[in-house]
Amino acid sequence: MKIYLFVVYFSFFSLAFSQRGITGDKTFSSRFPEDKFNEISNASLEIVNEVDHDIIVVIRDQRKKYIRHVYIRNKEKFRFDNLPITRIYVQFKSKEFYFEDYERTTINFGDQHIFNFYFDPREQENYFLITEEEFFKP
Repeated sequence: MKIYLFVVYFSFFSLAFSQRGITGDKTFSSRFPEDKFNEISNASLEIVNEVDHDIIVVIRDQRKKYIRHVYIRNKEKFRFDNLPITRIYVQFKSKEFYFEDYERTTINFGDQHIFNFYFDPREQENYFLITEEEFFKP
């Protein structure tokens, strides 16, 4: 009987306090407009999270308008399919900080890109800090 109560107690509190998202979740869907797709482009961008914590990624077009966002767990990857043909800006929410990548990825018809997110404090030229307002603008 004691083991049964322990299992129920442990299961209840494990579920009650597990709020970690799943890769692919739209964590901030209430703060962003609708996602943009281009069914004809056949272009994709795969984001690989190589850091030891979860991140939220925002993809923006060449005018810095919102395209899509996604939650990615640590050591996992997510693929954005059917991207519009444009120049892509990638922004990240990593812990309590917001970053934007210096590089711009050009998406053309049928392109398949891979982007590895890692943070090395010795190489601060990879990303620059942005504000929360810049991250959440539509």
